[in-house]
Order: sequence, then C-alpha cells, then structure tokens
Amino acid sequence: MQRALGLLAPLALIAVLLLAWEGACRALDVPRYILPPPSAIWSALLEQGPDLFASAWNTLVMALQALAAAVVVAWSLALLAALSPTLERALAPVAATVQVTPVVAIAPLVVIWTGLDHPDRAIVILATVVAFFPLFSGALTGLKAADPDLERLFDLYRATRLQRLVRLRLPAATPYLLEGLKVAGGLALIGAVVAEFVAGSGGAQGLAWRILEASHRLRTAEMFAAVLALALLGVALYAGLGAAEQRILRRWRGR
Repeated sequence: MQRALGLLAPLALIAVLLLAWEGACRALDVPRYILPPPSAIWSALLEQGPDLFASAWNTLVMALQALAAAVVVAWSLALLAALSPTLERALAPVAATVQVTPVVAIAPLVVIWTGLDHPDRAIVILATVVAFFPLFSGALTGLKAADPDLERLFDLYRATRLQRLVRLRLPAATPYLLEGLKVAGGLALIGAVVAEFVAGSGGAQGLAWRILEASHRLRTAEMFAAVLALALLGVALYAGLGAAEQRILRRWRGR
C-alpha cells in the first residue's frame, strides 16, 4: 500500500501541475511561441518523435563514449595515486582545477583542436572532462577506505602490493566506484548537451541541436518536446546505472 502511494503521489502532483498549466495558458490566451500548453507540447512530441529519438540516440552514444573514456582515465589515475602518496599530492590540484573550470570556457579551444568538421569529437572530450572528477574522487576515496584492521592483517601475512590491491582495496572501493559511476553518468549527459550547445554545429545532430534549431524558428513547443526527451533520457540513464549498482552491490555484500 505504501509503495503504491509512493508511486501515485508524484504522478498525481504532475497531473495537477499540467492541468493548471493548460488551464492558465488557455484562460490567459498566452501566445504559443512564449509558453505553449502541454497539449501543444504533446502534439510536437508525437510529430517530431522519430527525429527526437534519433537525436536522443546520438546524444546517448556520445555521453556513453565520454563516460567510458572518463572511467578509464579517472580510475587509472586514482589507482596510481592510491599506490603513491607523492603522485596523489601532484594530481589532487590538477583534478580540482578540472572540476571547477567551466566547460564552456574551454569548449571553443577543444572545438578548434578537434576540427570544425568533427563536432562529435569535441563533444565527447568535453563530456569526458565533466565526468572525470566524481569518478576520480570516488575511486581514490574508496581505495583508501579499507578497514585498518584488515590492513594490519595483510601486513602480518606480508602481502604484496598487488595482493593488497586485488584482495583488499578494490573490494573495499566497490561501493565508491559504483556511486561515482552513477553520478558521472548524469554529468556525462549534461556535458554532452552543453558541449553541443557551445559547438553550435548540427554535425552531431543531438538533442541540443534540436533545441537550438527550434529556438531559432520560435517553435517553443518543439523546444519543450526536446527538453522532455532529454529529461526522460537522463532519468533512464540514471535508473539503468542505479539498477546495475544495486545488482552488483547485492552480489558484493553476499560475497
């Protein structure tokens, strides 16, 4: 019963908000190019469905490519930093700088370096930069979070660095790695969209380009439809990574 109420409550709130939105637009006769009613957005979503699906797929592919690249780079550097305190002190300020630097500030440079004819490459690189820090920080924290008593036990048995890493630190870091991956997945999607906005080219044909194209033509309903598709894509990606995290952690706790 409680679970059903938990599902119905947000749906009921969304329905009330949409009805109020629709009623306000009709009662106040708001121009559709300023604020379209939900019915107009739904019509645009149905009409532009195939194009939006193709654009959402392009955005998702670029975000997943960026996430994979960020995983390889961030986890590798975190592993090296966990084994070497000197390297950790060297990498920490660089990672923090990458985190606080707005992606829009470096996007024009990356677009130039990768070539104006290849906006998809620039988008993947910029999304990788955005997704890097939570992966690196989570992995580094997890690799240093092993139980001190177990650390002393491994010292007692004269375990090698490799044995300590594989049998103690990596298992202890698993929850941190998965949480960082879940956070970075959403950031990679955000980075891909922001990078496509900055690139300003239709070569990638992602959802950001659909939003830009609709805004230039004052097709506000199509803009809302693209934003809705982007939101649904983000929710699906987050839910997928969350489900994978729960499944892996269930097996991890069992072991």
